[in-house]
Amino acid sequence: MTNGNGSPPGAGAPPQLNVLAQYTKDLSFENPNAPASLGPQAQSPQINIQINVGANNLAPNEYEVTLSVEGKAENGGKMIFSFELAYAGVFRILNVPQEHLHQLIMIECPRLLFPFAREIIATSVRDGGFPPLMLDPVDFVGLYRQNMERQAAAQASGAKPS
Repeated sequence: MTNGNGSPPGAGAPPQLNVLAQYTKDLSFENPNAPASLGPQAQSPQINIQINVGANNLAPNEYEVTLSVEGKAENGGKMIFSFELAYAGVFRILNVPQEHLHQLIMIECPRLLFPFAREIIATSVRDGGFPPLMLDPVDFVGLYRQNMERQAAAQASGAKPS
C-alpha cells in the first residue's frame, strides 16, 4: 500500500508529539518540626534536589513519562521540610526515527512536564508554611547524558544499571 506518491503511508510525514494526559502520580510533603520550623531561622536552609525521569511504553506510539522530583531542606542538621513528586504524562509520538525516539522521550517529554511539576512543588512548599520553592530550570540533555554514561559504565563493569 502506498500513499499515492509511491512511498509507504507515513513516510515523509512530519514528526508529531502530542500530550494525551498529564497527572500527579504521587505527592508527599513533610514538615516534621512544625510549628518550630516555621519561625525565623538563623541561616538559610540547605536545599538538596534530586530529579529522575522514567518511561514506559503503553501502546504502539504511546509512552508514559514520569518526572520524579525529590527535595529536602535542612538547617543545622535538622530537617525543615521534604517533598517527593512523581508527575507524569502520556505522550503519542509519531513519525520519529527509531534512533531518535529514546532521546525524545527522555529529554523533550520531561521538558514539557517540568513547568507543571515546578508549580506543584512551589504550591506545596508554600502551603506547608514556607516561601514558594521555585526550582531552577533543568538541563534534561545533561541529565540524559549523565544517565547514559552511568548505564554504559555499569554495563562495562558487568553490573546491571539501576
